[in-house]
Amino acid sequence: MIEAHDAPLGSSAPERISGDDRAALRAACEDGVGLCTIVGIDGSFSRRLGAQLAVGPHGRIVGSLSDGCLERQLASEMVEATARGETAVKRFGQGSPMIDFRLPCGSGLDILIDPSPDRDACRTLVEQLENRQPAALPLPQAAGLLGERHYMPALRLLIFGEGPELLSLQALARASGIGVEAYGREGAGALALGHPPEHVAADGWTAIVLLFHDHEWEQPILHWALSTPAFFIGAQGGARTRDLRLERLAAEGAEPAQLARVRSPVGVIPHSREPGVLALSVLAEIVGAYEALHPHG
Repeated sequence: MIEAHDAPLGSSAPERISGDDRAALRAACEDGVGLCTIVGIDGSFSRRLGAQLAVGPHGRIVGSLSDGCLERQLASEMVEATARGETAVKRFGQGSPMIDFRLPCGSGLDILIDPSPDRDACRTLVEQLENRQPAALPLPQAAGLLGERHYMPALRLLIFGEGPELLSLQALARASGIGVEAYGREGAGALALGHPPEHVAADGWTAIVLLFHDHEWEQPILHWALSTPAFFIGAQGGARTRDLRLERLAAEGAEPAQLARVRSPVGVIPHSREPGVLALSVLAEIVGAYEALHPHG
């Protein structure tokens, strides 16, 4: 294999800590941390249904739902909910009784404010996600609204190839916080010509990308990739390379449905000529395909 945190929870203005789609859930495993979940959206909003943030004892926040105003209000609401010792669903924006609080988009949000989420359930879900299994958290007091928050494992990227294209994509994925493994002709887990990769697994939340200039390395890797449930399989090369690749795979028994899984040319930018541009183009396509899998859209 080729080698190229969440901050802890803790002011009138809460400190926001960025994280992935599962960061608030992980934070909610800690005692004293409340969890806010969007359980209803009336109109258009910049976050999806089920988006969450966690509020710590001193108003410190993990995750984000808006540009800061909503987070400050939720930090205040969490203090009140904690004092009452009960959960509540509150309306913000359009249709809210809080006439002095508005959302810039003009939408209405129903947000579940839970000062004491089920810690054991949260820890179980985090363990499931770490084991690359989907998970779901039942939500209290959400009659007629979102009753269960679904999560999927984090995006994982497997790259096979050589040269600056591989290194650029590996570096960009890491900088984006995406788990990535890269395999080439040298180093730990080095590939062998004519053989599929060994001791490498891919699940339904894994993207596989082949970045070879010497395309004779591709066939066994693609056969292996097509045997996995990977949600994305892409290979570098132009139209002629793509046609020859698919012809060889078909001659070796690949079915049309399998051939349709191989994306080539890969990336959202046509005819990328620079390694950095190709990396950005490929990663954008992968992230878009991964986001389309999200159970809450």
